Amino acid sequence: MVVNVVECIEGARKAKGLVVIIDVFRAFSVACYAVDNGVEKYFAVGEIDLARKLAADHAGILVGERDCIKVEGFDYGNSPAEIEEIDFSGKTVVHTTSAGTQGLVGAVQADEVITGSFVNAGAIVEYIREQQPEVVTLVAMGTGGSMRAQEDMMCAMYIKNELEDYPNSFETLKKFLASVDSAEKFFDESKEYAPERDFELCMDLDRFDFVLRAEPREDGAVCLSKVTVASA
Repeated sequence: MVVNVVECIEGARKAKGLVVIIDVFRAFSVACYAVDNGVEKYFAVGEIDLARKLAADHAGILVGERDCIKVEGFDYGNSPAEIEEIDFSGKTVVHTTSAGTQGLVGAVQADEVITGSFVNAGAIVEYIREQQPEVVTLVAMGTGGSMRAQEDMMCAMYIKNELEDYPNSFETLKKFLASVDSAEKFFDESKEYAPERDFELCMDLDRFDFVLRAEPREDGAVCLSKVTVASA
């Protein structure tokens, strides 16, 4: 198994094999919390207009951000704290973000695509081991899909180390990530769209025992489906 690490939207577009699109702060942490809360259908899209159309067609709940701030008219922003107690049983969620969902729809050369975050990192590792692909590409989506974000790169390296049986120290990693530029918003009380609890929820290692697999649709969206990993 060859494990490659690439970055941002350009990396997602070129990614091959089993591809993990990583967005820790906050898209694919949000997705895991929402799915765990009972979502029946989960659409991830790149464009806001398509998100609105899918939500209208499926009586869906709109979740998402641009520049970290909730899109006007959406039901929820891209915040796990905002949705962690929401019962989505039987509901359709439509999610669009500046980085994570862009990577999902952009990974057109992949054999298979799953989402990546710390909250289900162990399940991701076990799923990859079960699938035994020849090539794994870990895509650290970064800030806005265009600039390195340490949390995504560190998550990619954490998963790679686990797959290759190198030691990890998550507590050290968590302390480091609390100090990086992309985490500043969580500790700034003036930024109500990014509560401090978001950081804790996004860094809750191995909270979930499932992966989210992305299936492309003809309209340009992808549908996320939950795959429970028994050994996670």
